[in-house]
Amino acid sequence: MDLIFVTWAAMSLVMFILWIIERATKDASIVDVGWAYGLGFTALGYGYFANGDEIRRGLIAILAGAWSLRLGTYLLNNRVIGKSEDARYVELRDKWGRKAGRNFFLFFQFQALLVVAFSIPYWVVAEASWNNELRWQDYVGIGIWAVSVLGESIADRQLAQFREDPASKGKTCQRGLWRYSRHPNYFFEWLHWWGYVFIAWNAPYWGLSLLGPALMFYFLFKITGIPPTEARALKSRSDYKTYQERTSMFFPWFPKKIKGSEV
Repeated sequence: MDLIFVTWAAMSLVMFILWIIERATKDASIVDVGWAYGLGFTALGYGYFANGDEIRRGLIAILAGAWSLRLGTYLLNNRVIGKSEDARYVELRDKWGRKAGRNFFLFFQFQALLVVAFSIPYWVVAEASWNNELRWQDYVGIGIWAVSVLGESIADRQLAQFREDPASKGKTCQRGLWRYSRHPNYFFEWLHWWGYVFIAWNAPYWGLSLLGPALMFYFLFKITGIPPTEARALKSRSDYKTYQERTSMFFPWFPKKIKGSEV
């Protein structure tokens, strides 16, 4: 457990530095990049300092590190560099007014705690002692990880290509994976956490590995994911209401046929 406290202290410092940057730039979007990269660094730390068998420590460091690198770099390039502040944080800044500095400090420190909470599945795997051989559960977990990271990458790329087209302005992306789910990127992000659950199978404290998918599902459905995203989409895109009626919200599925619709 000492390793978890060290992780929290390190992430608290990182988020403090990012908060200083936010104060200077008036752009809180950097916190998302810090969260994504932070999870990769925790996985590397657990992989190096934990006491479990070397194969699974290495496995968790590679898988979580690669996932973190992809997501963090995507967020950095698409939400921070050369971009205006994310609409979520603009709304919070306007809402908090003169208290924005203090509240963003607390918000950034809360993100440090979230990094620790989401890193618990990594810790469960890295601290467990097995034979230095992969089991069928490990291969299932690796397969889930591979499918989910590939799926999220494809969804992100399809959305980016759609937004690059000037003719797409004010419209909703309904191509590729976005035809079967209104939030395929969120779905694959959630699915990815199940990979660690299988890798941690039968480890001491195995149940704690469920924190990953459980927390991600809660945040996507109740707080920072789907509700605010869809609320903004309904205000800004005239075709989004029909898209909602036709397309599965989360789990990919075939679109419904709506009378009078060509799709």
